[in-house]
Amino acid sequence: MKKTIDDFTCIGKIINTHGLKGELKIEPYTSNIERFSDLSEVYVGNNLVKYKIKKVRYAKFVYITFDENEDINKVLPLKTQNIYIPDDERINLDKDEFFISDLIGKKVFDLNGKYIGILNDIFEYPANDVFVVETEDKKIIQIPAVKEFVKSIDDDIIVDLIEGMIL
Repeated sequence: MKKTIDDFTCIGKIINTHGLKGELKIEPYTSNIERFSDLSEVYVGNNLVKYKIKKVRYAKFVYITFDENEDINKVLPLKTQNIYIPDDERINLDKDEFFISDLIGKKVFDLNGKYIGILNDIFEYPANDVFVVETEDKKIIQIPAVKEFVKSIDDDIIVDLIEGMIL
C-alpha cells in the first residue's frame, strides 16, 4: 500500500541554504534537535521525495547536507519545504507529551461540552506553549497550554477557560 503524507511526521522546515556546497538550514520541529543525527534519510515536501543524509551539524538551527546534492543549485528548490519521517520512526514520548502535528486540527471544547473551535497552531515559548484556536466565526483564541487551562487531550481537547479569554 502506497504511503501518503498522513503516514509521516513533519520534523522540520528548510528555511534557507547555507554556503555554496548544498548545506540546508533547518528549523527543527522537535525539542531534541540531536534527533537529526539518528536519521539516515528523510522525505522532503508534499511529494515526499527521499533524500539520504550525508552530514548534520548543529548551531542555533540544524544544518543538513544531502548525499549527492552538494551544490547550492541542486538544493535551492527545496527552500520552504517541510522535512518528514515515517510515523514508525518517531521518537517515544513521555506521558502528557504530544507531537504538534497530531494536535493540529483537533476540536476544542470547554468543560461543559460547548464547541470552541479548531486548534490551528501552537506557539512555542520558553515558559509554556500556547494553543491557537480558531472559532467558527474566525476569531482567534490563545490558550496557554498548561494544566490550569488544558484539562485533557484525547480525540478532542478539553479546556477550562477563564472569563475574558474569549472576547
